[in-house]
Amino acid sequence: MPNRNLKQIPLDFGGRTAHGRSDFQIGRSNFEAVGWIDRWPDWPAPVLVLNGPAASGKSHLAVVWQDISGAAVIMPEMLHTHSAEELFEMGPHLVIDGIDPWLGDREAETTLFHLYNMLKEEQRTMMITMRMALRSVEFAIPDLASRLRAAPCVSIHPPDDILLASVMIKLFSDRQLTMPQEVIAYVLPRMERSFAAAQQVVEYTDKLALSEKRKISVPLMRKVLNDIQQAEIYSG
Repeated sequence: MPNRNLKQIPLDFGGRTAHGRSDFQIGRSNFEAVGWIDRWPDWPAPVLVLNGPAASGKSHLAVVWQDISGAAVIMPEMLHTHSAEELFEMGPHLVIDGIDPWLGDREAETTLFHLYNMLKEEQRTMMITMRMALRSVEFAIPDLASRLRAAPCVSIHPPDDILLASVMIKLFSDRQLTMPQEVIAYVLPRMERSFAAAQQVVEYTDKLALSEKRKISVPLMRKVLNDIQQAEIYSG
């Protein structure tokens, strides 16, 4: 059975997530991606593809670029419900965040292909974010594959210690919580090395601290990491 402790935590009311440029934590794993944002509008193709693991900051960077460029956000499913012409008219520049599920879908790819060509003709730009690397995608439309693979594609890599610590401090700060230095030193070598794991640890810590009315401390984090590990074991 799953760890019962995880079911006894109060509902998550969330925190205020900071998405400004100054809130983005820059390290070796995302330095190249940030450089491409700064380089706009001097992109060699109408599309920039940004890929990386879950919770790595792709959406945050998309928001930063949206603020810089005035881009409109296109929900990925709109590639099925709208024509390329309709999407093109939504804004001077465009963002599609999390396109993975729609790559391989012929109808969505057809819309994206026409949209790409329209953007190129009018010298406008679009950012696409995804988890997969383009080389791993099985495209339904070969012409779209060739265009996207020829476009600049930049990856966000797993974080080093400095960046992971900065990300966790930011995530705690978004929830109006402070992460003491001794807690950071305790947690980093004992947790999974990923942005998604950092988000999971912060979210569960917030819930547990609220449930047990405890401050963020090494004993609390010991329980957090143990509970998460046990939940993963029981869930297979």
